[in-house]
Amino acid sequence: MTQAQRDIKRNLKGLEYADEIGNISKARRRFGISQQSLYQWKQALDEKGEEGLINSKPCPENPKLRTPPDEEKILYLRRTYHQGQKRISWHLDRYHTIKISSSGVYQFLVRQGLNRLPQNAKKRQLATRRYEKQVPSHHIQVDVKFLNLNTSTGEKVRHCLYIFSGFGTKGGIILSQGFGPLWP
Repeated sequence: MTQAQRDIKRNLKGLEYADEIGNISKARRRFGISQQSLYQWKQALDEKGEEGLINSKPCPENPKLRTPPDEEKILYLRRTYHQGQKRISWHLDRYHTIKISSSGVYQFLVRQGLNRLPQNAKKRQLATRRYEKQVPSHHIQVDVKFLNLNTSTGEKVRHCLYIFSGFGTKGGIILSQGFGPLWP
């Protein structure tokens, strides 16, 4: 027995019981359904016959909403580089200007049966390198200060101070650069 046949049998049984006892409230309580559902079943039976009693979705499925624009690119990134859904979504947005959410990529991968990465796939980490030299006094610290000053005429002037100091030296260098009057 298919699901459609089971739906027809159950809905017919509910409608026949309601007609038999003459009380819709008791029938809906016994079958665990709402009164509105019982009336919808009755209307569907009158209009379409037994075919109307098959449970169906309220609107047809739209495949345009489900399929990403470039399926091949998603499959290529997953199979070749073993990227996850967030990285695939980011890659498509950045390099191909294709907007698709990470959950959309995941749902597509589930439909393709590729929702799990291989066990031997390594986790990617950010590749960062520290800037280091073995020569002493090579480290330099740069501080930038913005100063808003007033001239003797009352005009506002903005200055920028660059302070360079090396860790191996005792002093620092102060440079000043004026930017001209500030915007009011």
